[in-house]
Amino acid sequence: MKLVKNVSVLLAATAVVGMLAACGNDNDNKGASGSSGAEKLKKISLFQSKVEIAEPLEALAETYKKETGNEVEVWGSAGDAYMTQLQAKLAAGEGPTIFSVGTGAEAEKFKSYYADLSNEAFAKNIAPDMALKDGDKVVGVPYGVEGFGLVYNKNMVDPKDVTDLASFTKTLEKFKAEGKNGLSLSQEAYFLIGHIINTPFALQSDPQGFIDKLNKGEVKMADTKEFQEFAKFMEAIKANTVNPMEVKYDSQMGDFATGKTAMVHQGNWSYGMLKDYGDLGFDVGMMALPLSGNDKIAVGVASNWVVNNKADADQIKAASAFLNWMFTSDAGKKAIVDEFKFIPAMTNIEAANLDPLSQVVFEATKAGKTIPWANSYFPQGIIVNDLAPATQDFFLSKDMTGEQFLQKLDAAWAKGAK
Repeated sequence: MKLVKNVSVLLAATAVVGMLAACGNDNDNKGASGSSGAEKLKKISLFQSKVEIAEPLEALAETYKKETGNEVEVWGSAGDAYMTQLQAKLAAGEGPTIFSVGTGAEAEKFKSYYADLSNEAFAKNIAPDMALKDGDKVVGVPYGVEGFGLVYNKNMVDPKDVTDLASFTKTLEKFKAEGKNGLSLSQEAYFLIGHIINTPFALQSDPQGFIDKLNKGEVKMADTKEFQEFAKFMEAIKANTVNPMEVKYDSQMGDFATGKTAMVHQGNWSYGMLKDYGDLGFDVGMMALPLSGNDKIAVGVASNWVVNNKADADQIKAASAFLNWMFTSDAGKKAIVDEFKFIPAMTNIEAANLDPLSQVVFEATKAGKTIPWANSYFPQGIIVNDLAPATQDFFLSKDMTGEQFLQKLDAAWAKGAK
């Protein structure tokens, strides 16, 4: 996330799924995970950043040892120091056999270390567009997924009435006339601009290529039709809703939970706060920001499992076997959903007890009805340091137009991309 690292709330509810490689079908799997005839494989090491899954991951490694006789040494999670420690270990030739990397710039940084997983059995089960790739090669398997869009109160909003700029604006105007807030953003950088601006980027034919050109000054948001329409969405929000500079995440979700706000631009992680309110008295859903008629929510991967190609051949084989077991065995799949609390990014893993927002993300992921997290490829720190201040000025300056806002965003981007 990278993208989510800067938002602790988002970090707290990241959803993710794992990987494995070895056996082919369920019968093969049973033979490899419990029979005394399981192949003895070389001991491997695993290093990852998510503190919240450290204990269940160690427990899963113990289960794997009991079922197969093979060992996985789980290195202690390093939290915020993870990337520094990983880089040092890899540079010293002491890297782990399996490690985790974020999607986007972080993944690019370490791509020379990734083994090709394209032909592993589990690779075919990765949900559409969710694998970490280097060209056409699958080099990483997603922990799981999370998604964001317009989270809405089903008693107040029908998605059929919010399908384009005109209907979006009409909906906000209607609620304003009724003395209610049609949509809430909040002042935190990602919740103010980092997530909502993902949509015009994601709708480009080549989002990463567009970002590269923007970094070089070869294109401008102000000259691009999706961003021109995005500016009109932001004008509608500015004119018809509570100023997000007066709203914090807690109050944003509190007003939504108590029916004062009809929609919030948020992600599946926000249900964690909603459930603290008990019975809301209404059902919640998530739909797309309907920019340029978009009907897909933004779904992405915060972190991926990769195999270190600098390990010896026997370790790479053992790493693939563990990942295959984790993503195909009953014990592994159960741990991913029930212990890690990830929204599966694998089509062969079911999740029966997801909250309503996570269920929307899960179904969209399986069906391939998603737009990417293009903001994963933004220059590091640009959302917090450059785009957020420009957006704050837009909402605090009564007379700033959407067109002027785009010009301000372009200037902020040029500064942040240096």
